[in-house]
Amino acid sequence: MWISILKNVISDILKILQNIEKQVKESLLLLYAGLALMIMKIICTFVLCGLLALGTPLWCCTNFLITKGASTDGSTMISYAADSHVLFGELYHWAAAEYPEGTMMDVYEWDSGRFLCKIKQATRTYNVVGNMNEFQVAIGETTYTGRPELEERPPDALMDYGSMMYIALQRSKTAREAIKVMAELMAEHGYASTGESISVADKHEVWIFEVIAKGPNDKGSVWVTRRIPDGYICAHANQARITTFPLEDGKTSISSKNLHKIFEPDIECVYSEDVISFARAKGWYPADAKDENFSFSDTYNPVNFEGARWCEVRVWSMFRQVYSAMDQEQYLQYVRGHELKHRLPLWIKPDRKVSVQDMMRFMRDHLEGTEFDMTKDMGAGPFGAPYRWRPLNWKVDGVEYFNERATSTQQTGFSFVTQSRSWLPDAIGGILWFGVDDAASSVYVPMYASMIDVPETYRRGNGAMMDWSDNAAFWAFNQVSNFAYTRYSVIHPEIEQVQQTLENKFVAFTPAVDAAAQMLMEKDPKLGIQFLTDYSVNTGNQVVTTWKHLYQYLFLKYMDGNIKTKVPGQMNPKVKQPGYGEDWYRKIVKETGDKFKILGESSGH
Repeated sequence: MWISILKNVISDILKILQNIEKQVKESLLLLYAGLALMIMKIICTFVLCGLLALGTPLWCCTNFLITKGASTDGSTMISYAADSHVLFGELYHWAAAEYPEGTMMDVYEWDSGRFLCKIKQATRTYNVVGNMNEFQVAIGETTYTGRPELEERPPDALMDYGSMMYIALQRSKTAREAIKVMAELMAEHGYASTGESISVADKHEVWIFEVIAKGPNDKGSVWVTRRIPDGYICAHANQARITTFPLEDGKTSISSKNLHKIFEPDIECVYSEDVISFARAKGWYPADAKDENFSFSDTYNPVNFEGARWCEVRVWSMFRQVYSAMDQEQYLQYVRGHELKHRLPLWIKPDRKVSVQDMMRFMRDHLEGTEFDMTKDMGAGPFGAPYRWRPLNWKVDGVEYFNERATSTQQTGFSFVTQSRSWLPDAIGGILWFGVDDAASSVYVPMYASMIDVPETYRRGNGAMMDWSDNAAFWAFNQVSNFAYTRYSVIHPEIEQVQQTLENKFVAFTPAVDAAAQMLMEKDPKLGIQFLTDYSVNTGNQVVTTWKHLYQYLFLKYMDGNIKTKVPGQMNPKVKQPGYGEDWYRKIVKETGDKFKILGESSGH
């Protein structure tokens, strides 16, 4: 029977190849033929084996959160862009392990690598690939900093947000367990970071968890976490989003003093027991105000102009693509930074369901199609580049101005979209769609969360921010994206064509890869995991090879401001020199008048 399944898998792959569009370049056809051949070789190898076996910084990062009922295939999904000018994009991996009782582990601050402390190691940890573990638990974050009074931390605050997240992934089988682990880590070791919004998902649920430190005199933290209702979506982007929340009733909401009840299925809100009393003691919430009117965000991270225009606008831009009500004037006024009381809802029920490819597209957003479209204003230059070199704000004649801040940005270290799929075994169900550098010019490569190795090209230690490696995915993608920034409207469409072709094929291959892995796992789980590892590793390495070739192709074609095309049988290529375009030339004339006007007849030099 399973040989029959194998034949069907191979047949599916061949059908996919036969349906590839005719306009795809020959090089890509060869790549996919090679990829399909690689998959079939791996499958055949494992069939034979199976037969034998039978006997980081401010205003950075964006997260989108999708529940099962809001996705096209019933998966939960979260996305994350780790934006930092000093973060090198690489794929982390912690192998599952067992430790003797009493083993200690070192904790290093994620942003800086600074040693923080030693803590007791769990006796058993789980396999983690990037920000997803073998049980399909996924975690992402965005930093909002919060009240300046709380930024300084005491020396005994030892658990930073990054370590907390990755330790939770190593120790949790569900989103609720991850939340409990993070709360307990902070309670025991103190919280060494500022304000954070954290996305936590498993194959059934998605939660938003918001936390902030308690300042220089207290190592602890205050926090609130809420489960996103099924069928709804949420987002956060460097601005705390949880306002009011249901108070403890023991049925649907509990405080940290009853944290053990978090696994009761009706619980949908948990918060630190002093989240309100701490604010009162600081004078940030009136003594006579009702607890039920307390707003976490308005107290610990009040929205200002920058929070709305730089941060909430990213949430709004994603919401509006799936929810028509977001175009209401009250929301536009809010994200313009004008009417800060008309806040966006914490979550919305979308007009249509969201696919994994939608999520990839959301991560590439530059506010296109809105009044904030970064390809349209003067800063875009003659080639419509949706990027602005930092700083975000600047002054002219003592007046302060700013640039827009979109989801997709040049300083992304890595980004991802996770899929947790409850209808499949955990080892197959979790996929981390992973990319490095600017999401708009990257490729989301499928990395199965059970994989026991990572591609050499994405591996930790293969290059660093000031250490070049010709074999590092991060540098391969940065070469392409940074070249494209020079003439974005001309060069980027070619990048996008290859990007979309690759991703569409990976998505199309996924059912066949799932089926092959499931067939193998039924006979020997280790074979199935090795198959998924080889598929992910080979796919990642092949994408980097393709991107290196893409850079060579683009550089040859577009260097020196020209557009060159090979002419068969001739030494010299055909050369076009399109210049800047009529619109930009008009702007030059408007600004300079007759300064560049040719007097007399042009000689055509």
